[in-house]
Amino acid sequence: MGKFDGKVLAVAGGTSGINLGVAKHFAAEGAKVFTFSRDPEKVEAAVEALRAIGPAAEGMSVDVRDYASVEAAFARCAEVFGPIDTLLSGAAGNFVAKAADISSNGFRAVMEIDLLGTHHVMRAAGPHLRRPGANIINVTAPQAQVAMVGQAHVCAAKAGVDMLTRAYALEWGPEGIRVNAVSPGPIADTEGVRRLMSAERLAQNEQSHIPLRRMGVIEDVAELCAFLASDAASWITGTVIPVDGGLLLNPTPHRMAEMLEG
Repeated sequence: MGKFDGKVLAVAGGTSGINLGVAKHFAAEGAKVFTFSRDPEKVEAAVEALRAIGPAAEGMSVDVRDYASVEAAFARCAEVFGPIDTLLSGAAGNFVAKAADISSNGFRAVMEIDLLGTHHVMRAAGPHLRRPGANIINVTAPQAQVAMVGQAHVCAAKAGVDMLTRAYALEWGPEGIRVNAVSPGPIADTEGVRRLMSAERLAQNEQSHIPLRRMGVIEDVAELCAFLASDAASWITGTVIPVDGGLLLNPTPHRMAEMLEG
């Protein structure tokens, strides 16, 4: 028997990277998974992969900036699988640019995907969450706590996600719904790391500033999410938990300036 037999996991942005890795972890432990993101081909591939691992999977092509489409996705999830036990909200956008060079459209795009999208996902999922007993896990980032060169837009968006997590935890706690967030550090073999840091820099510099002296792997994040979704975390809500090998203890070198210069 799996830890999540009979449970339903819904994943926003769940067709690649960390989010898909978490979805696969839950599927392997018996969860039925509903996943969505913008790219229909990625949705189809993710659903096939999840069906090969777990008991059932469905998905839809959804843009989290469009509230009506997010609502439709959760209505479909409820129709197919019933009440949601765990919601993982991880849709995100990023690019590297100095603050004075970020266009209004570029700044708005990241805010709408990361922050407004997180609100859309939680609000639209609300009527379909199991009460009591459901839990929400938002995916944030170290930029929420540490200012980084080339990441002003992401710093603002993720700081908002952290506070949104706490606000929803406060409001939905009386209904028996827990809301937490995980903050991954640099995770090997993910699109985010490939976009933000060169392989050479990761090998020669980045790991030397991580107290545990290694890059994270997706399973590190998946294990934390599994704990937060379990009964062992039944009295934990409103938290933002780093899973970063201690990176936030030594954040100063973790900057983007060298990429902007080269």
